[in-house]
Amino acid sequence: MHRIQYRFSAPYVAVGIYALLACVAFALPSARFAYERLHLAQHPSATLAFTYGEEYFRANVSGDRYNIDRAEYFFRQAAALDPLYPYVYHELARISFLRGRFSLALSQIDFQISMHGESEPNSYYVRGLIEGYRGEYAASQTDYAHYLQFDSYDWAAHNDYAWVLLKDGRPQDAANITMQGLRYYPDNPWLLNSNATAQYELGNNVAALTEANAAAKAAQTLTLQQWLQAYPGNDPKIAAEGIAAFRKATVGNVRAIE
Repeated sequence: MHRIQYRFSAPYVAVGIYALLACVAFALPSARFAYERLHLAQHPSATLAFTYGEEYFRANVSGDRYNIDRAEYFFRQAAALDPLYPYVYHELARISFLRGRFSLALSQIDFQISMHGESEPNSYYVRGLIEGYRGEYAASQTDYAHYLQFDSYDWAAHNDYAWVLLKDGRPQDAANITMQGLRYYPDNPWLLNSNATAQYELGNNVAALTEANAAAKAAQTLTLQQWLQAYPGNDPKIAAEGIAAFRKATVGNVRAIE
């Protein structure tokens, strides 16, 4: 009677590990990450890497999958597999921005725009955001204005554009931009709050108080999902804290104007 030999070559061992990780991938986040890396190594694909990255980067109410480090890992893998893959440097720039690495973020979004240009106009929005935080207000305003030509209904772009105009000492232009957004979203607390600030800086205290009160009222009904949509890419676990801080700020603005 022959003894059965339990000896496997390396490929079979890899398959065994792969199967084991697949069984526990949905039970432990670390095991799932290991499974995804192994899967990508066995099936190298920029699309697969980008998909994994998006799953870790997209905010959701529970925040159970959000992990900016793992998202960056997979986006870098996607870029290595295909540097021209749509939106990969866009997402890398967003992550660098969230980390406060504004120079790196700007170089990444510049590379994104150089490759895809106006076929992916959201990148102009991201560049405007980065430039604004770098204090490059003129460049930021140019990119926001350019982006709004593609999506004139984007309230967040109107609001961020207004923020840059306020920082640049242009409250009248900020008021005009927020009013454009408020035509589409009259109850948006961010636009109302920015418009109140612009009106206050213009010396229009009655209008400023009206808008500030409306902003404070609208902020009280903000949902977790609305907050996450307003701040894509941010950690869902701090959303409740962000909502509370924003509500407090709107009430504080009312008191300051009064």
